[in-house]
Amino acid sequence: MTRFALTLATLILGAACSGSLSAAEVVGVVVTPHVPAPSMRYRGRRGSLAAKVELFVRGPAMPGRFEGKTPEELLSSGEWAWHDLGTAMKSPPGALTVWTFNGKSRRWGVGNAFALEADGLPNTRVEIAEPTRWISAVTFLSSDGSVYPDTIVLHIANAAGRPLKARALRLWLPKPGGPWQTLWPDRPMKVSATIPGGDRGFIRQRIRKLPLTFAALEVSTPEGSIWAHLRIKREAFDIGGGWVGDNVTQEPFLQLLAHMHVNTGNIGAVPGYTDNHALYDRLPLKLINRFDPPSAYDSETWLAKIHAVEFLGEPQYGGGHPVPPQEVFDKLLPYRSSPLPTSLTNSEERIWQWYAGLSDYPHYDAYRVVAPAPDEWVLYDRWGGRKIRWGAPLETVGDMCRSLREISRPMPCAFWAQGPWDGWDDPFDGRRRRTPTPDELRSQAIHALSTRITSLYWFNLSLKALMMFPDTWEQMTRIGREIRTLDMLYLEGDAYRFERTTRPDGSPDWDLASIAAPSAAVLFALDTAYAPDPVEHVFKFGLPRRATFRYALPYWLRNPRDVFRIDADGIHAVRWRATESGVEIVETASRDAVFVAARDPEMRKTLEKKRLKAIAEETAHPIDHAALEALMKAGTRR
Repeated sequence: MTRFALTLATLILGAACSGSLSAAEVVGVVVTPHVPAPSMRYRGRRGSLAAKVELFVRGPAMPGRFEGKTPEELLSSGEWAWHDLGTAMKSPPGALTVWTFNGKSRRWGVGNAFALEADGLPNTRVEIAEPTRWISAVTFLSSDGSVYPDTIVLHIANAAGRPLKARALRLWLPKPGGPWQTLWPDRPMKVSATIPGGDRGFIRQRIRKLPLTFAALEVSTPEGSIWAHLRIKREAFDIGGGWVGDNVTQEPFLQLLAHMHVNTGNIGAVPGYTDNHALYDRLPLKLINRFDPPSAYDSETWLAKIHAVEFLGEPQYGGGHPVPPQEVFDKLLPYRSSPLPTSLTNSEERIWQWYAGLSDYPHYDAYRVVAPAPDEWVLYDRWGGRKIRWGAPLETVGDMCRSLREISRPMPCAFWAQGPWDGWDDPFDGRRRRTPTPDELRSQAIHALSTRITSLYWFNLSLKALMMFPDTWEQMTRIGREIRTLDMLYLEGDAYRFERTTRPDGSPDWDLASIAAPSAAVLFALDTAYAPDPVEHVFKFGLPRRATFRYALPYWLRNPRDVFRIDADGIHAVRWRATESGVEIVETASRDAVFVAARDPEMRKTLEKKRLKAIAEETAHPIDHAALEALMKAGTRR
């Protein structure tokens, strides 16, 4: 478990001169430190690391100066990346508001403090403290498929050396029709969870139907409240595809996407598809687009179809001129008062910490073979001193996912996985195949899944790219089937542990990662002993080898009732034993192996039922190769 994460420090404010407390008070501070992926290699300097800070203010107050400077001064001087203080409203007594800023200079990182001056608050000094306990993941689920969730799964990390007892969970919500900034307390819900020191715990709570709006979550403990602030959105594991819009009116193409379990595309309203109920209702894709104005899409019908708002492209690139984070905030601001969740494509790990917290569902695209990338591939000393220009270490996908997750949490994250593409071309890097092999494609996707993403998108699934590289179809279908089998564990879980193991000579061996859900843990063994082929210039994995994998488990999953390996082909028995802290598994494997450690002896049956359902979906949507060839010959555009 990383030592850098979301934290809470409760501030004790001084009494006013009369001896009574101020009408307003800061009831909590959440600090999200910027967490880099140290394995990444760049020619340019890495952007400075600071922290995102959220102040939970109860009662009537308005922000003023921070360490003697206004927010505008801190932006213009480069000390802050962005803030939402321009939207602050003076809340009535008893209501809560959240003030957020994201630091850009080290002055605003962990270990520092600042003087806070605000109308309605006594002057105080706020510590940007090292995390000790925090809400690490929040998932809103719907038990009946409605767009309005009725279940919360909340994970808490306790980095302190003593147990932490969670006693109550309270939501703070806007009033119907009221401003999203002003949050009012719901009745607290009694919970009971004791999280050992250095471990994690969870709360799974069934609640009333929730509105799709911003909310604060407060977990009460004897040591003070733990807070989080995020948008309520129904979570579902969606599998997306880029560049599908030109052929979504063609049924053979839609059947191919459905066969691969793709249910989402970067499209908005498409004449002949989204307005063709006979076609769309039978072969639907959720939508990712601008959806402007937001008020036009505020209905259950539209909300059920929309995955997220995304229209800013890659603002860290911005066509060579990066879009400043504050400008990104301003462009997304109209959606804060709508029920539509926003997403943002992050491209460059070197500076993406400055964009942390801007969207409700951040994701990134950074591919590891033959594609343009911001990192410098010849700087990786990974394969016995050999340098290559056509590829980067595949496991850096996981490193980047972990970085994005840590700077974004407790919000969920997604990943653009590298799929087939006909446009990457560089005749000077020595590689003939201009798209990932099935093994390279799978490795990148599984590394991302092991970090607990909650949606995966393929770049890209244009008809032209798919027809150029049909050898990738089966692997994408298998990955889709495995996601559909395990999706509930991904959604209800939280990233638990990660370990990078090496051989006795120091060379790479396996990455071990785990996701802990209330009912089971998903355990990953990811093969890092691959090598670049000197003739084909592709990454190749060796023959299966015997290995012993050791995983720590959270306290509620120790001494599991069952442990097994699972993949697209089924459930497989393994040799395993319980240890004091988790499980030890002996297996012969290459490329990757995924295990489940369950406390429910019926988990095998549950997952096998889901796997068979996924196969039935594939069967119900057969691939018509002749029809796809005809579409290509008819001259359909990419």
